[in-house]
Amino acid sequence: MSAVIEVVRAGALTTVQDEGRFGHAHLGVGRAGALDAPSARLANRLAGNPVTAALLETTATGCAVRPSRAVRVVVGGAPCRVTVDGRPVAWGAAVDVPAGAVLDAGPAAYGLRGYLAFAGGLEPEPVLGSRSADLLSGLGPAPLSDGDVLPLGPPPPPGAPPAAAVPWPGVPAELVLPVLFGPRHTWFTSAALRTLTTAAYRVSPQSNRIGLRTEGPALVRARQGELPSEGMVLGAVQVPPDGRPVVFLNDHPTTGGYPVVGVVPQSALAAAARVTPGTAVRFVLTGR
Repeated sequence: MSAVIEVVRAGALTTVQDEGRFGHAHLGVGRAGALDAPSARLANRLAGNPVTAALLETTATGCAVRPSRAVRVVVGGAPCRVTVDGRPVAWGAAVDVPAGAVLDAGPAAYGLRGYLAFAGGLEPEPVLGSRSADLLSGLGPAPLSDGDVLPLGPPPPPGAPPAAAVPWPGVPAELVLPVLFGPRHTWFTSAALRTLTTAAYRVSPQSNRIGLRTEGPALVRARQGELPSEGMVLGAVQVPPDGRPVVFLNDHPTTGGYPVVGVVPQSALAAAARVTPGTAVRFVLTGR
């Protein structure tokens, strides 16, 4: 029988993610993939995996797993207490977990999303070239539940030992998002555009993998009426009828009917995956 991990404690929301699925947006298939890609890639590197290997993404409360064979594991992303059979072990570095032992990545001390990378990677059946869970479309493995079992890949060949300690991306106390106006910013008043780039917003607890929702002043539209459905890109800042901006993240829909006032560059979105509800948000107008 191939090696597996058993989910002992699934936590609030734990999913399998990799780099995501690409090249299918014209078919209505979104990207998915790890929201905090830099942290996911670093966890994989420290585990001795290629950055494309599938791993676990946790949300707020962590998770616990039991491997059926000895495996090297890296817990990174949001800092948390990590134990193996109740004994504290290192966060953010490679840990050897014996067969049958329980690795518990506890609730995030700060930040929101954590990553568990296993040497050899996780190998649930890929869908359209990716093992990622897409919560909007339902593609890929379902969010994990207690008792679920996931196949482990074969251990990677021995190589150079991973670094014992490396700097991990930080969790910003304030989320500053650069934004380029367009493609429907003319649907909003000039005052609304000033509000977007000067007002203080906060991360809404309604945020999820689909979008970072905000709380703050509403943006007033200059044009009313319906907008034909249009293609949406990662980082699009859509404005629903309540006027509060929503920044689309990896599980976003591929089309939408509300106007998009601007776009946040992809390079700025990993920080949006790390912050907790209530964090202050500022949109800063950028030309590139």
